[in-house]
Amino acid sequence: MNEAKPADALKQHWTDALPRAWKPYAQLSRLDRPIGWQLLLLPCWMGIAVARAGSAFLWSDLRLALLFVVGAIAMRGAGCTYNDILDRDIDAKIERTRLRPLPSGAVSLRDAWIWLVAQCLVGLGVLLALPPTAQIVALAALPLVALYPLMKRITWWPQAWLGVVFSWGALVGAAAASAAGVIPVGAVLGYLGCIAWTIGYDTIYALQDREDDALVGVRSTARLFGEKWRLWTGGFYLAALTLWAGAAALAGAGLVTGAALGLIGAAQVWPMLQSIQDARSETALAAFRRNAAVGVFVALAFALEPARRTVQAWLGGG
Repeated sequence: MNEAKPADALKQHWTDALPRAWKPYAQLSRLDRPIGWQLLLLPCWMGIAVARAGSAFLWSDLRLALLFVVGAIAMRGAGCTYNDILDRDIDAKIERTRLRPLPSGAVSLRDAWIWLVAQCLVGLGVLLALPPTAQIVALAALPLVALYPLMKRITWWPQAWLGVVFSWGALVGAAAASAAGVIPVGAVLGYLGCIAWTIGYDTIYALQDREDDALVGVRSTARLFGEKWRLWTGGFYLAALTLWAGAAALAGAGLVTGAALGLIGAAQVWPMLQSIQDARSETALAAFRRNAAVGVFVALAFALEPARRTVQAWLGGG
């Protein structure tokens, strides 16, 4: 017998093989929706690449990259659990979220809090393994993260607040990789680009819930932009690509990086926006998921220059 799943969960995922009692906790952490931790992780990798743009990669960067994978999975899971704890009454009224573990009764409120603490402890372990400057930068984001679930109740721009917190890894990654223990100016521009990107993709995600959100009074940029959502969202993607190109230039990357970013816009972002049909919410979800590929390509674009220098160093040319 097939178990009911939230509407936006993957139909087949490795979490399906978990013992029945564990599955609700995997759902609380959105492990069956890996796009979330991927989008949290990619700014961290971008930050590492920007910090290395004027030099070669180091073996320690691989350790940092792996630490950020563990941290992204743990903290995204903790954030989703915290969000579901605060939003359990709202989630029960929205078609896409009513089957989540808390509104459906699969997990008690007490057990959800225990699961939240467990995931935070994993995140703490990752934090302690980072350089001191990166630790300070990461901790500075905690008050902003705690306030995020409340934003949809008080502002039409919760996607912008999500951008501020979800993109913070760009600063943490740059601080962790920086030899001087400071955040390069290029990384700050990269962070701003990630904020614009997040507003774009989370607006697309929110398109699925516009009708239900209007009924329960939840605000979003998808509702704010109305019929002009495509124009606004396209503008944020353009701003992201422009800021990323500026970040690459400030960091000392060559024109190849800027050209690669332009190609990403033409080959990835534009077709994605055109694929969304207002009458079919599943097209918005599919487009949202394509942002993992967008982020991977952007991270690779930032990595071109340090990768070239790394190969050159290995060959003994510099």
